[in-house]
Amino acid sequence: MRKFNKSLKLENVLYDVRGPVVEEAARMEEAGTQVLKLNIGNPAPFGFCAPDEVIHDMQRQLTECEGYSPAKGLFSARKAIMQYAQLKHIPNVCMEDIYTGNGVSELINLSMSALLDDGDEVLVPAPDYPLWTACVTLAGGRAVHYICDEQAEWYPDIEDIRKKVSDRTKAIVLINPNNPTGALYPKEVLQQIVDIARENQLIIFSDEIYDRLVFDGEKHISIASLAEDLFCVTFCGLSKSHMIAGFRIGWMILSGKKEIASDYIMGINMLSNMRLCSNAPAQSIVQTALGGYQSVNEYIMPGGRIYEQREYIYKALNEIPGISAVKPKAAFYIFPKLDIKRFHIEDDEKFALDLLRDKKILIIHGGGFNWEQPDHFRVVYLPQIEILEDCVEKIGEFLSGYRQ
Repeated sequence: MRKFNKSLKLENVLYDVRGPVVEEAARMEEAGTQVLKLNIGNPAPFGFCAPDEVIHDMQRQLTECEGYSPAKGLFSARKAIMQYAQLKHIPNVCMEDIYTGNGVSELINLSMSALLDDGDEVLVPAPDYPLWTACVTLAGGRAVHYICDEQAEWYPDIEDIRKKVSDRTKAIVLINPNNPTGALYPKEVLQQIVDIARENQLIIFSDEIYDRLVFDGEKHISIASLAEDLFCVTFCGLSKSHMIAGFRIGWMILSGKKEIASDYIMGINMLSNMRLCSNAPAQSIVQTALGGYQSVNEYIMPGGRIYEQREYIYKALNEIPGISAVKPKAAFYIFPKLDIKRFHIEDDEKFALDLLRDKKILIIHGGGFNWEQPDHFRVVYLPQIEILEDCVEKIGEFLSGYRQ
């Protein structure tokens, strides 16, 4: 277990997905302005509903969930997750390797706190989901960002990863499928990352919360399935695939060569016990959710709502002069690029604030995802197509005369 650095200051942590732009939107709403929120990855506000059988099962089991569950989680939930891991070909997983959490976010924080001593480095993608960088920093570590290449479908730049491994590097993080880009990594890319981890004895942390939101007949591959001789931690949950972000149920799976991480696992167990347990009512529906009919498939097929919204937003954004975007293969995000010379953009947060104040549209600028250049922003394409149409029209109008 690491010793906590009491001098660590929160101002060292960037978390702009909940930062100044979002705070300005909240102020505007309090003043009576209606804001179109293209910043949140929670399906519920956009009319997506939890499957009926999930709601039914939770209602039936509520009285059984009034006390604590075991720190690692309910037996039924962990058994279902273990079986899911087997379907994903994740090797060497037993019941003791499954931990449930109040969403994946809690488990990311826990996993970094158990791992890092002051100054330890973790390779994190750029762009990233900023919780990873924040949790590394709060644990006393240093997030070293490797580039994902927009010209190569937003895949990780393997040579950049190699250059950034040092003698302080403890682990590498993958977000696959990716937030904010919507990228899905093929086997050959995953294998190259496994090779680097093997050469440098790195732990692999893989955030796979969108693993069932994959388009065009593509298949998601868990990197742990390619790394039986390495120690891997895989994160997943029901928030996105079952449209129940507010239920707060996620999990992490330890796999591979666990004997090399015995001290780390001891730390994980200690922190798990300290927080008593995760949300017991939400755990009660994991077995039904993973084993029952997967209604998410209706959304991601041609004619399905998320599929059609992806098709529309990709085409429409690319038709705006000065914007280009790579087509997402998974999740429900797109990360378009701005022609910063055309618009004289030097500050992408200012761009997001200007768009918010002028057109009442809330997006997150690329810097919120630890992207260094001021030339990207993320759009969540969960709203209905008619809302997206209005949004894209307003963005086009805004950019037609915008210069910083």
